Amino acid sequence: MSNSIVSRISGPVVIATDVDEAKMYDVVRIGELGLLGEIIRLEGNKSTIQVYEDTTGLRPGEKVVNTKRALSMQLGPGLLTSIYDGIQRPLDVLREKSGDFISRGKIIPALDQQKKWDFVPKKKKGDEVSEGEIIGEVQETPLINHKIMVPFGTKGKLSEITEGKYTVNENVAQVKTTSSSVDIGLSSWWMVRTPRPVLKKLPPESPLLTGQRVLDTFFPVAKGGTAAIPGPFGSGKTVTQQQLAKWADSNVIVYIGCGERGNEMTEILTTFPELEDPKSKRPLMERTILVANTSNMPVAAREASIYTGITMGEYYRDMGHDVALMADSTSRWAEALREISGRLEEMPGEEGYPAYLGRRLAEFYERGGKAIVISPEERIGSLTLVGAVSPPGGDFSEPVSQNTLRVTRVFWALDANLASRRHFPSINWLTSYSLYADDMTNWYKNNVSAEWIELRKEAMGILQREAELQEIVQLIGYDALPEPEKGVLDTARSIREDYLQQSAYDEVDTYTSIRKQSLMLSMILEFGKMEEEAIKKGIPSSKIGSLEVRKLLSKIKWTKESDIDELINEIKVNMKQQFDKLFMEVTL
Repeated sequence: MSNSIVSRISGPVVIATDVDEAKMYDVVRIGELGLLGEIIRLEGNKSTIQVYEDTTGLRPGEKVVNTKRALSMQLGPGLLTSIYDGIQRPLDVLREKSGDFISRGKIIPALDQQKKWDFVPKKKKGDEVSEGEIIGEVQETPLINHKIMVPFGTKGKLSEITEGKYTVNENVAQVKTTSSSVDIGLSSWWMVRTPRPVLKKLPPESPLLTGQRVLDTFFPVAKGGTAAIPGPFGSGKTVTQQQLAKWADSNVIVYIGCGERGNEMTEILTTFPELEDPKSKRPLMERTILVANTSNMPVAAREASIYTGITMGEYYRDMGHDVALMADSTSRWAEALREISGRLEEMPGEEGYPAYLGRRLAEFYERGGKAIVISPEERIGSLTLVGAVSPPGGDFSEPVSQNTLRVTRVFWALDANLASRRHFPSINWLTSYSLYADDMTNWYKNNVSAEWIELRKEAMGILQREAELQEIVQLIGYDALPEPEKGVLDTARSIREDYLQQSAYDEVDTYTSIRKQSLMLSMILEFGKMEEEAIKKGIPSSKIGSLEVRKLLSKIKWTKESDIDELINEIKVNMKQQFDKLFMEVTL
């Protein structure tokens, strides 16, 4: 019988004495309610525990029971379409059992224990199998085929494998190893703080296409890449991440609402189940997992939610899927670390954050990547990580933003000034960057067009030139500028308004294929070149701006993909005719 009792309580941090066989990161149950906690520090017979539930009403002297198991999660069919809290409890089941307000101490399995799944073997009895090998499949949703894999560290002969209907806890196969037999079920357990191993990480060579023009064109993220979206409140972080979750060309989406406002999470939880996957026309939830841990939920569970989400992402990556994980926002996670660190009386680092903040962020982002997973056929899967950062007052020099920028290779800087001008997505093209663009040059040449890289450089050069000219405009006014400079500003305005501005709520403009992006940008730049030529011949920019074809350019983004070729041909013909007419008027 354990003599372990609570000796001290400080918010989510509890100190217990004489915990039975205590080890770091063991999960414990505390008090009469059995609150879930995790041992995070050991000193002599004292165990410091972070509690994942509200400790209100907990008293010194209450018992502590060690489960002797690290924080683990059940991985198997049924994860997709689910909505979990930070410690992988399904919120819909939790609501059924405890009403609209979550009861404390509830132990609810992450997966439906009664539902039977159709298991289809891919191997037969007597086959030699090794770790990571796919022995069968379950059609988890109409969009995703769930692979049943041989557990890590297991190698031998299949002594048993049977087709049929099984629950997640029933065994479907048995592997006879040299020393024992290993049962394989539809589900397995994994410790969330331990990254799932891979055979080899691969260089990023293909982009994660998002349908968002400013991202795909100027600041692409690779499949298996890492990206950060820092921005002040109201600049569009959550909408941008929702757009990525909806349109990114990944097989599986994991969306973690970490410490976000309740109304934002409510919007996601109510709209996502109604969304349609643009490619298959099936419900988007059939390839999505949501982890909801709002700002009023216990702070320690916020820290766990990040690991819960990424473990599920790694699991689907190991099946050979492309997975995209959205963490909204890592600042709230860092705030949870700061609060727990303060309760532990650790030496504070910059702005009160713990000294290990940078290491924790690096460990999280390093779990992403494109990799050859452990398997005999060397399957390839990818896990792309996109983390939102909410710096107070939009100050990117604060520790969470700086530590995130150190480990991510894409920086999508949201700008409050652009947002206040109703320019969305409000990503500042002068301060953002992507370090993947050059790595993916060959992919763009082979899959988009040979001129794509040059178009991108040319457009960016015009936007940078516009920024320089804006300072002069503020001094002397637009009308006092020489005509060639007016031409540059006109082209830049067209890039900004007709290309970079994109409506998330318009059914056509919300998504733009990479092919349509290439056609749009080439037409805008072609018009800019012809305008430059016309100005050299003495035609004023005001006359060029009133050409009918100029209006057609702004129509491209509202045009359906199926009608785009027809419109582009019309623009080409009209552009040539109308500029030829201008040139003739000059010569006459």
